[in-house]
Amino acid sequence: MEMVISYTALAVAFMIGMGALGVGIGMGLLGGRFLEGAARQPELAPMLQTKMFIVVALLDAVAMIGVGIALLFAFANPFVDQLRNALAPVAG
Repeated sequence: MEMVISYTALAVAFMIGMGALGVGIGMGLLGGRFLEGAARQPELAPMLQTKMFIVVALLDAVAMIGVGIALLFAFANPFVDQLRNALAPVAG
């Protein structure tokens, strides 16, 4: 059972870390392209800014969903319950 818990802890760390890395790269690319587009056509900057903030919100939502799933595995791990149910007939 300790292996399931330790592998789950590694998976949780991996999910949160990769989610943060992906969002960081995505926001960096998005911000760079926004500045490039605003420098090329300054009159479109307000429209581009609005669309950029919408995409930033969607990027953050993806990261928060990943954090939510990781917290589910960290605090209400369904795999531990399945392992307990599978081992219950053997132990009893």
